[in-house]
Amino acid sequence: MSLSRQEVIKVVNRYIGVSGGYLGDFTYNSHADFYPEYCDLDIDPNTYPGTTRERFIEILSTQSPHDQAKILRGVLDRFDDDAEHPNRSRLRPELEGWIARLEGATAVGVDTPKQTRAVVVRALKDADELIRTNGATSAVDRIHTALHGHVLALCEAVGIEVDRDTTMTKAVKLLRQRHPALAASGPRGDDVTRVFGAMATVLDSLNPLRNNASVAHPNEELLNEPEANLAINAARTVFAFLDAKLGATS
Repeated sequence: MSLSRQEVIKVVNRYIGVSGGYLGDFTYNSHADFYPEYCDLDIDPNTYPGTTRERFIEILSTQSPHDQAKILRGVLDRFDDDAEHPNRSRLRPELEGWIARLEGATAVGVDTPKQTRAVVVRALKDADELIRTNGATSAVDRIHTALHGHVLALCEAVGIEVDRDTTMTKAVKLLRQRHPALAASGPRGDDVTRVFGAMATVLDSLNPLRNNASVAHPNEELLNEPEANLAINAARTVFAFLDAKLGATS
């Protein structure tokens, strides 16, 4: 996911700073040197119209996510904390979260279910926002909550008895066993069922990750971004499969 317009403006106005319409202490020459020196990018801002601020906004907005991450790393390197810019130390973790997101694995897409619990809709929105602002590590707990709540809702919708103490792994197993839409059918139905069963086993491993390596609890060690993306995408893959099979999305 690329930087949003709001994120680009936040980098410009609140992290780097603007004076008289110009960006930080950039001159036209130092702005031109910034991209090869700090970002390892062959970008010539002199081919863009406008002030240094206008050129920077256009350049950052139009790069690929990977190159946007390079530019943000260059910004963090070029513009250190100082007394005249107290916002920088406060905003640095947020920019680092954006970098992790831009450099991270492509997320598996999930539609918001039309019929589910309110907590699921809220948790999915929270997860997307946390991934956007702070990176995948901060969102593991929310995506776990969303999937758990949705699986319970799917069970309830067809009369499978569950309660708040039913674990996600058990609820998925009950769905596999009792929901007619998940019965083995179609080409290689048995093989597909085994794949889904293996994914359910993967979900069982999400519980200790969520409990012991996410921000769900005050854990001393947290998942790194690649591992957090793996956990989130595993959960989203099951989420997407269930909704595709059971027709519960809008």
